Amino acid sequence: MTREIHVISSMATRGLLAELVEAWHARGGAPVRVESVGGVDAARRVAGGEPFDVVVLASDAIGRLAEGGHVVAGSCTDVVQCEVAIAVPQGAPRPALRDEEALRTAVLEAGRIAFSTGPSGTALQQVFARWGVLDTLRDRLVQAPPGVPVARLLAQGDADLGFQQLSEFVGMPSIEVLGTMPPGLEIITTFSAARCRGGSNADDVLAWLDFLRSSATDDAKRRHGMTPVHA
Repeated sequence: MTREIHVISSMATRGLLAELVEAWHARGGAPVRVESVGGVDAARRVAGGEPFDVVVLASDAIGRLAEGGHVVAGSCTDVVQCEVAIAVPQGAPRPALRDEEALRTAVLEAGRIAFSTGPSGTALQQVFARWGVLDTLRDRLVQAPPGVPVARLLAQGDADLGFQQLSEFVGMPSIEVLGTMPPGLEIITTFSAARCRGGSNADDVLAWLDFLRSSATDDAKRRHGMTPVHA
């Protein structure tokens, strides 16, 4: 009997992986179960030895897992790239974000600013620090708890301006996406997949990884606001 492939991923790829699992099963692929959680939590669980077959995370997190010997050497493969986007609650004023100065003005005029715990949130704070406004903004910054989408904070009125991977805004209700970061401020994250050490060595796992990076998944990746990456 074919064993289920157990995948753990960050929330940024949750919607994409759900669609790809359906497509994979339609092609007759082995059973796949995806568990999507906050990226920090996913990396911690893989490093802690929980039994997963595949991990999908930002490439820098995958790199750290590889350095620690928690994923199979040579199995890491880039899958997609995703840009950070900006959103507001539905019906809220839509500030113009044509360039860096416009974004800086919008940030300084915003009430509460939501961002994620992942690499996009770290990069965003670096932008604020470069502008010299990080200390000014601290009381207005709202960091979404691990696994909680910024879109939810916007939709329920806990933030007025939100930054997160575009893929995490796609299809979310009660928000309006203004676009990605303006030219010169782009924040782009590469998401990669790898086999977890101690997971299954079955050919089914290798076939699943091949499918994730194949051109057959390109349209789904674009629908979720991501750019396909091919070797």
